Amino acid sequence: MTMRRAPFVPLALAFVALWLGATAVARQRSDAFPESRHHPAIKYGSTAPTDVVAQLNARLERGEIALTFEPGGRGYLKSVLAALGVDASSQTLVYSGTSLQASHISEKNPRAIYFNDNVSVAWIRGAPLLELAAQDPRLGTVFYQLSQTESASPRASRMETCLSCHLSWDTRAVPGAFVLTTFPRRTTNDYANGGVSDHREPVDRRYGGWYVTGAKVPPRHMGNQPLIGAHALPPEKTAPPVPLTTLAGTSLVRDVGEFLTPTSDIAALVVLEHQLHAMNLMTRASWEHRLAAGASADAPVAPAQEPSLMPRVREAVEELADYLLYVDEVPLGTVKGNSGFAEWFLAQGPKDPQGRSLRDLKLDGRMARYPLSYTIYSLAFDGMPPAVRQATYRRLWQLLSSPRPEPKYKHLTPADRRAALEILRATKSDLPSVFDQTLAAR
Repeated sequence: MTMRRAPFVPLALAFVALWLGATAVARQRSDAFPESRHHPAIKYGSTAPTDVVAQLNARLERGEIALTFEPGGRGYLKSVLAALGVDASSQTLVYSGTSLQASHISEKNPRAIYFNDNVSVAWIRGAPLLELAAQDPRLGTVFYQLSQTESASPRASRMETCLSCHLSWDTRAVPGAFVLTTFPRRTTNDYANGGVSDHREPVDRRYGGWYVTGAKVPPRHMGNQPLIGAHALPPEKTAPPVPLTTLAGTSLVRDVGEFLTPTSDIAALVVLEHQLHAMNLMTRASWEHRLAAGASADAPVAPAQEPSLMPRVREAVEELADYLLYVDEVPLGTVKGNSGFAEWFLAQGPKDPQGRSLRDLKLDGRMARYPLSYTIYSLAFDGMPPAVRQATYRRLWQLLSSPRPEPKYKHLTPADRRAALEILRATKSDLPSVFDQTLAAR
């Protein structure tokens, strides 16, 4: 079954939809998880997480690591990033008031988001909390807060209040994070518009409410402009923004030197929006299987075994596989960051004997050099139930090895498909036996 993307929903409608709850959402969207997060097969709130933030808390408890408080506003930010393996070059800056601490956010004082494959950390200058979102192998996205007051025993505490916005149609009715683009409006009383952004959204509609910097940025996008004012026009009529290589030397952000870098790197933005939706699709596929399979959801699957999945689970797997193969990716144009993020990002991942990596960023026409998502190396992917993980691998093999792919996979050239399969075989050790087959010459 082909899964179609949801329409770009105006923000006011999206927020109304959140009140309906996950079950009501599922009744209207066949590609949304149909039950509550509290279902006995899920137990989201009552199950102890094992994600990287939970692991950090455990290390702090055992005295294996300590967090250092930095006076002057940053608090525990740098220490937390170092402990979680998150680089400052991943910084992106958003100034729409979409946080638990929205009253502290403004165009002059944006929210800084830092991330790696498994966790994101949000810092707002002057706000009382660090906000963290970690991808738990079983639970999906788990949200935390860490007080920015110096303490002898700092710990991140779990919070579910974030789910008032982070469990919706756009997350497939599972807890998840996303990049939101917010279009300008003339007054605060005007109808709010925008929606969730990822690699399938036209670039000229992305990044409303975000700063965008880089050595080369898209000629048209919705960032770098005030959210309220007489300039507000629909995206197709909005004037191209002034390109920014850095926020240093501008008056856009107050005391930008207090941030870890003066950038909101375009490469980091492109990666972040792609990654977050991939995580939500992985969570949804996993939860669908847990709901269908019950106690046997985590049963092992032999490498030669074809997993038996219920139709809804199979549909979720197919949607995930399509997304991992960048189906419906919108032409990106040519972009280039300058914070060092692209280089740091590439250094994080495995390479095959030829030095190729799924983390190679092309950023010219499309995001990735090889059209198979690097999120296949994430804790979220490895934490999916064995049957779901193996079914996803088998679907990828089917699509990448086919000599005559369906029309919607026409973006996968023979050379791209061969390269993606060869890299996957060299860098993943849990592949099903179908990957042992010899690739046909093309």
